[in-house]
Amino acid sequence: MKSRVAILLIAMLVAVASPALAQTKAPGVTDTEVVIGLTTPLSGPAAAWGTTALGAEAWAKYVNEQGGVHGRKIKTVLKDDGYNPGRAVANVNEMKDSVFALVGLLGTAVLNANKDNVAEAKLPTIWPYGNPQIFARQPREKVKTVFMVYPDYGDEGDFLVQQAAKLGGAKKISLFFQNDDYGKGGLEGVKRGVGKLKGAVTLAAEMSYEVAERELGTHALKMKDSGADAVIFYSTVTHGAGLIKEMAKVGYRPKIFASFPLGDRHVMFRLLGELWEGAYYNVTGAVPGEPEADRIIEILLKQDPKLKGRESFALAGVLGMMAAAEGLTRAGRNLSRDSFIEAMETIKDWTPEKLTAPITWGPNRHHGLNPIRMMQAKKAADSSFTVITGYQPFPPHF
Repeated sequence: MKSRVAILLIAMLVAVASPALAQTKAPGVTDTEVVIGLTTPLSGPAAAWGTTALGAEAWAKYVNEQGGVHGRKIKTVLKDDGYNPGRAVANVNEMKDSVFALVGLLGTAVLNANKDNVAEAKLPTIWPYGNPQIFARQPREKVKTVFMVYPDYGDEGDFLVQQAAKLGGAKKISLFFQNDDYGKGGLEGVKRGVGKLKGAVTLAAEMSYEVAERELGTHALKMKDSGADAVIFYSTVTHGAGLIKEMAKVGYRPKIFASFPLGDRHVMFRLLGELWEGAYYNVTGAVPGEPEADRIIEILLKQDPKLKGRESFALAGVLGMMAAAEGLTRAGRNLSRDSFIEAMETIKDWTPEKLTAPITWGPNRHHGLNPIRMMQAKKAADSSFTVITGYQPFPPHF
């Protein structure tokens, strides 16, 4: 009889304790904190984009000042990958069993290198930056933990061609692109756009470069020789600015149409001055100078004054952390990766702080928004700009 009572007592204790035990099994979660991992290029040719992670960290600090989420503070673990896929894989491997989720994994080649890694680890991956086709080509079960808001490079490249013809009157265009999945995605879209125009616009040159390259004088001469009216850019900030400077040296000033990774006008004006004036470029959300963005920027600069002058990329990083915080809020106190994923899938028509077009994720939709709108740079003296288009109605891809 005593043994039966003992067995019953043990069973009751296990039943009572099981929710707490389940909670402690979630990596990176304690009673007082939840750990978010970030790997990003803080060094190397894409270091400007690493500001996204600094913006995410600043927003986490702000959330913590407001009391955190369900009594937990957000702790960030930030690692530099130098925009190198191998280093990024090593960073993810180091973090995947000790952080609750990743925010802002950056770079199409980095996403390609890590796509199976995050799927096998069942690691929530929030707001990755890279071509959505990386995940669209994956089986549905392998993207269950990925929640993306990012333009498709093919859709955007097509759009850039149409705008070069419409706004710039271009008859011949050239493309400067990174020789990897990022640049090749843009190339596919540009070719699609040229095809749609049925001979009204021709692709005069396809000029690729390697990430490690620094000398771009030869590229500039070849661009000039192409006779293109407009050049479309799918490059890093460093390489894009470098080519524009070299083209100016040889007296070649075509119209510029840039993919959104070159969309921080403050950075581009700082690097190029008047050479950036008149450039057309895409952005994915609200930008400095718009009231919705300026309100958030004020918060960010209080948290990290070093973000001054890099506000656009910081804003992009904020959005990823906002999404993670929204998912944590919806998941409740008894947190697991499964409950978090289920919570993220309830987000519908969400506009975080009015910084983006409406975002929707769900069980059958993990590409929450495919956003692009176009701007034109005006004067370097005041970093002014003009809004050219509203958000384009591109479809989600997975």
